[in-house]
Amino acid sequence: MLYQLHEFQRALLNPMTIWAEAGAKMYSNPFSPLAHSPFSRRIAAGFELMYRLGKEYEKPEFGIKTVKCEGREVSIAQEIVVAKPFCQLIHFRKLIPSETKPLAPQPKVLVVAPLSGHHATLLRDTVRTLLQDHDVYITDWVDARMVPLSEGAFHLDDYVHYCIEFIQLLGPDVHLISVCQPTVPVMAAVSIMASNQDPKQARTMTMMGGPIDTRESPTSVNDLATKKPHSWFENNVIYSVPHTYPGYLRRVYPGFLQHLGFVSMNPDRHVQSHYDFYMHLVEGDGESAESHRQFYDEYNAVLDMPAEYYLDTIKTVFQDHALPKGQWTVRDELVKPSDIKTVALFTIEGELDDISGPGQTKAAHTLCTGIPAAKKQHFEAPECGHYGIFSGRRWREMIYPKIREFIASNA
Repeated sequence: MLYQLHEFQRALLNPMTIWAEAGAKMYSNPFSPLAHSPFSRRIAAGFELMYRLGKEYEKPEFGIKTVKCEGREVSIAQEIVVAKPFCQLIHFRKLIPSETKPLAPQPKVLVVAPLSGHHATLLRDTVRTLLQDHDVYITDWVDARMVPLSEGAFHLDDYVHYCIEFIQLLGPDVHLISVCQPTVPVMAAVSIMASNQDPKQARTMTMMGGPIDTRESPTSVNDLATKKPHSWFENNVIYSVPHTYPGYLRRVYPGFLQHLGFVSMNPDRHVQSHYDFYMHLVEGDGESAESHRQFYDEYNAVLDMPAEYYLDTIKTVFQDHALPKGQWTVRDELVKPSDIKTVALFTIEGELDDISGPGQTKAAHTLCTGIPAAKKQHFEAPECGHYGIFSGRRWREMIYPKIREFIASNA
């Protein structure tokens, strides 16, 4: 019922947001006489803030058209390599005109994006930076409300086998980068392939800010998952998709609930951010206002997660700690990280990460006893929060050079 109420509220707000958008333009467009009236900037700013607080945020585009490689601008084409019901594997192909000098061969990188409420476009900065020196692929997870019920369920085990399939497709010379949530299923996928002596194992796996062992430096996210019984999550946060979407009747953890959780972690920061946005508009600081728009266009665009996958993750990762305890089985195969011997490991954490606390990702080193010490590396980024690990100045200037060097040394 909650999902239906949310849709009803959205329908009620839609006329208001259209009115607010029109008002913002009427009081800001230089060709409108209202834009030259007293207090027009404040009125326009108020309308735009109202519009942005009430509007529906659609999935953003990656929007990566060109990238600088070897000192020249190279065009990028976004291609779907594999289309599965719950995920698309996207390749950012570099277009080199036949009459120009070809690029030198670049290491192949598979970025496994999180399925935790936001779209894969949250890693836009990650992908754009990697493209300078690498041939990049990314998992683009599908909003569960858009997947018809006839496609069946999607469990955490299915996520692991999606990863195995993509690694086998791109291997054996592929380098894996998992950001946050997928560090766990990627570890499982690599472990299973190692146990089966799969000839297409990856060369490296870089794990960034992920919950390998949430008993280390538990955060508020971990506390919620451990203090509530598993049945509480099933009874209180799982709802059926309304009839207005292709996934009608599919049980999901709705994106709007996840978004509420994101905001409630730092409510003061978001209130201040919106107030600053209003003041930037009033003061005519277009650059700062646009920066706010770009961030919240991404941050407010959320997706629904399949209920089976969400509940599996709560139990396996946060309540049972099945991976670090050596008790996790995926389709009757025991996940044994100790079997990994040839895949180099690089773990990255943020000193100020309030989602995956310091030590949770580093725990991978304790589990991967078969990897030689010379092929292991760890880095804790100083004064860096969760999002700073993969986006922004610290990512580009501090973290990416280390990943580039790690991949190159193991290529």
